[in-house]
Amino acid sequence: MYVVPVGANRYELYCESAGQDANPEPPAEGVIGRLRHQFATMLRAAEERQHRRGTEAPKGFLGRVQDQIMAWVAERIAEQRLLWNLRGETAAVAMHPDDMTFEQVQTLIHRILQRDYDRHKLWLVVDTVGLVASMLLVIVPGPNLVGYYFAFRVVGHWLSMRGASHGLHRVSWTGRGCPPLTDLRTVATMQGGERERQVHAIAERLRLQRFPTFFERVALGA
Repeated sequence: MYVVPVGANRYELYCESAGQDANPEPPAEGVIGRLRHQFATMLRAAEERQHRRGTEAPKGFLGRVQDQIMAWVAERIAEQRLLWNLRGETAAVAMHPDDMTFEQVQTLIHRILQRDYDRHKLWLVVDTVGLVASMLLVIVPGPNLVGYYFAFRVVGHWLSMRGASHGLHRVSWTGRGCPPLTDLRTVATMQGGERERQVHAIAERLRLQRFPTFFERVALGA
């Protein structure tokens, strides 16, 4: 796991597992089981489509819309993968800027995980209401895209809450200094093309394929 500086006194947590799915819950019966199944199917489809981007023939309007939806899903996977994966861990290594002590890093990790837990708890309630309301659209012909959207968000927030709680209370953390992350402090203050070039160079040093997209999104949200 990486403790990433994304601005003045701002940090985010990031992880990336090549070829690893988002580790959704195993199938179960009833409504929850169907939601999990839809969730797992959407995750696989989104990541497979991301891997094929640029290799497929041009598509019509509906195909482009579907690609945009799947790209959005893939970004959400990247955002929440760390929390989802934490659910099954008992120990984790935090790669952090080497000008920080482990005590600072541990305090920072706990603060971020608590923030994420509270945020996903709030949105779980909001999106659950949206999911229930979307059931009214079942009378409309065609797939209930609104229902799928809220189902994805409900399951995602629930898994993220569980991961954040697990990281706070059950994971044993250790730290390791990482010079490329220290270099990101300067990069985060750059603008435009120069920042993009430096971020890609650091991503190559860390061997993190999806890191530039993540960094630009969280840095611009500062």
